[in-house]
Amino acid sequence: MNNSKYAVQVIPENERNMNYWDMFATWFGANANNGTWFLGGVVAACGLMGGTLATLIAGVLAYLFLSMMGYVGYQTGETTTVLSRGSFGIRGSLIPSLINITLFLGWTAVNTFIAATSLAFIFHSLFKWPLFGQPGGNLGMIVGIAIMSVLHILSIVAGQRSVQLVERIGVILVIIFVILETIVVFKNVSLTDLLHYHVPASQKMALGLGIDTIAAAGLGWVTGGADFTRFTRSKHVAVSAPFWGALLGLLSFILIGICTTISVALTSGSYDANNSDPSIIANKLGLGFIAMIVIVLTSMTANAVNIQAGASALNNVFHKVSFNKALVIITVVSMLLTFVPLLSGSFLAAFIAFLDYTGMLLGPIIAIMCVDYFCLNRDNYTPETLANPKGPLWYQGGYNVIAVGTLVVGVVVYLLLKQLPLIQATIGATFITMALSAVVYYGCSRAFGLEKKHSIR
Repeated sequence: MNNSKYAVQVIPENERNMNYWDMFATWFGANANNGTWFLGGVVAACGLMGGTLATLIAGVLAYLFLSMMGYVGYQTGETTTVLSRGSFGIRGSLIPSLINITLFLGWTAVNTFIAATSLAFIFHSLFKWPLFGQPGGNLGMIVGIAIMSVLHILSIVAGQRSVQLVERIGVILVIIFVILETIVVFKNVSLTDLLHYHVPASQKMALGLGIDTIAAAGLGWVTGGADFTRFTRSKHVAVSAPFWGALLGLLSFILIGICTTISVALTSGSYDANNSDPSIIANKLGLGFIAMIVIVLTSMTANAVNIQAGASALNNVFHKVSFNKALVIITVVSMLLTFVPLLSGSFLAAFIAFLDYTGMLLGPIIAIMCVDYFCLNRDNYTPETLANPKGPLWYQGGYNVIAVGTLVVGVVVYLLLKQLPLIQATIGATFITMALSAVVYYGCSRAFGLEKKHSIR
């Protein structure tokens, strides 16, 4: 077999140029975006206190795993999808890679759709085009999606420095926007009003379901963590900056999503989760063009991470496709996916279905990868071993059947736990599934002689 087929590219020391602010801005910008705002509107169904508690629990736990994966990226210089070869096998890594591709395609489409909604409001003001949901309203959305896709391609293909510039400028604008949005919200309603608002019983979300919803989004970034921390020379930057950047970005925009959705419910007299769309809320609160433009910019900052991580996964599956071509492919395919809500007629329904899919798969994969590196197999995470089809990471035919089997068990456990009322009302299914997956993978690996992997054949 030819090792070059599975070759990996390590980021050398002289190209590791991301400092603490760059890394913090990358992960803050990844979460300080339209998708997270919309997510806040979804968990507003838990109420202000319940939604905040769900966000804190799921966010802290998810981003501890982000820090762990960030450390691995710093140590190895490899992308997360290449690192999955250590646990799933060189060929088996195609499984988490394909899942990663669909994950980041989905999040790119989510953010693009919301940004296109903002552009549609601008087109409505300038040209009197109908809004989405009205007869003929798809025109503004189609033009908006096309514009956003072109902007994504231009910013990403321009290179890593361009991405860093977008993140730096975008984060500053996002912080200003969050402050302005908060001021507007509290002009309309008081904190007491928000705290005492009761979501209608038929639409109320249990705490555990809220935790699972936030976890599905939070864990999505873990599978792209190493893609960015491999560009830093500091362990502190790799571990600390992603955690705090992602957590603060998550909290700020989840809270804005919760508060604005409840605020609209209080002022309109009816609760509707569809009103969590930031463009709709910004329009109802009278924030105008500036808000719409900032929403577009937050889409670019978030999708800079989504597209780059998705391209890394695509590159691991199709080795002959260059990274720049992979970036363009991910952008174009995600643009096509953005049309799904236009066809289905409901962005909220498509978004919830996407979260259920990601939550089911991500927990077991991340648990398996972390256990393999930190507890079982760290010495074999070298460029030579990760690319060697005759080495210990070839397992059986290129697949680690223990990892694949554990993933299947994890998915089944998640689906079963998700149905239990006690789990729905308390901690949710995600992190229990991760703990069980970790135990199963570690136990089976030891029982079936994983220690044999530590000597290269």
